[in-house]
Amino acid sequence: MQQPAADQPRPGPSRAGQLGARAARRGRSDLEARLLRLRQRSFLIGQVAVAAAVAWFVAHDLLDHPQPFFAPVAAIVSLGISYGQRLRRVVEVTVGVAVGVAVADVFVRLAGTGVWQVALVVALSMTVAVLLDGGPLIATQAAVQSVVVVTLLPLPSQGFSRWTDAVIGGAVALVAAAVAPQSPLRRPREEAARVLDELAALLHDAAAAGRAGDVARAEATLARARATDKALDDLRAAAAEGLDVVRSSPFRRRHRAQVEGVAELAQPVDRAVRNARVLARRVVAATRYAEQIPTAYLDLVDDLGEVTGQLADALAQRRLTADLRPELERLAQATSTAGQSAPMSATVVLAQVRSIVVDLLELTGLDEGEALARVPRPES
Repeated sequence: MQQPAADQPRPGPSRAGQLGARAARRGRSDLEARLLRLRQRSFLIGQVAVAAAVAWFVAHDLLDHPQPFFAPVAAIVSLGISYGQRLRRVVEVTVGVAVGVAVADVFVRLAGTGVWQVALVVALSMTVAVLLDGGPLIATQAAVQSVVVVTLLPLPSQGFSRWTDAVIGGAVALVAAAVAPQSPLRRPREEAARVLDELAALLHDAAAAGRAGDVARAEATLARARATDKALDDLRAAAAEGLDVVRSSPFRRRHRAQVEGVAELAQPVDRAVRNARVLARRVVAATRYAEQIPTAYLDLVDDLGEVTGQLADALAQRRLTADLRPELERLAQATSTAGQSAPMSATVVLAQVRSIVVDLLELTGLDEGEALARVPRPES
């Protein structure tokens, strides 16, 4: 007998439907990431645009250069699309332009312009830049400027104005670089909080997979742990960017100690994540071979995830991480008394909990030696 329509089992979504929904979610996530990146860089984009206009105004209207197109170009290249190494970029751009203009100016006087002259002057200017121990940016700028002089500004009298335009653009870029928003100072703390949030989730998932003996969940947790390199790279880049701002901007130097303190978190956070990967790998091995991880060990992993989440909240809300030191010390003490006969994977899990506790203790303001001293030796 045919079942009533109301009792008919509803067909599950088709494979194509599942793929379509997944693609739609990825698309939304990608769009949100792009919009977030645009918001984070909106000040910088406006800053570069204004600097380019000011460099043109100074060279064209104040110094009466008829076509000072390299002044805004130098400002744009010097400021770049990040706050890192701006002073170095300004110097390299200016030196590269000087080398390229000087080599091309002499070359035009002797050999004129033409096809073979372009090839030879590029080779000569890059050679001089390399012999001067210049980096890639200096060599590239020297080559570009030599081509410009040979093809667009072959008159020797125009060579010095080209170099002057580069100096103007670089000077404007330096002034603009001094005016930095708060975001580069906040980002290292925010990125560290984001990594710790993910670490907390990984620890909770690893504990849950170990309790359930769920191989698939354990493997998914390990895959997530291995995919944290991008977040760690973002943390290191944010730390370097924040340090560059406080070192180059006179308006932000009062934040230097704070930013340096947050930047120092990058290393212990990196170690904690790497230790969590080892832990997750051993949970995979334990579930795959049906090894029993003691409940006490998994409880410690869960507790560690809880404290890690609290550390993330403290960083995000600019609260003192040192307030969580007693919780980490309690965990450290618990790991020393949790020893019992257990399979190898379980023993490694416990060892990694102890290692991560050391890493997180460093986030509370302790150095490595002090953190190690707070983790008692395991009781026999």
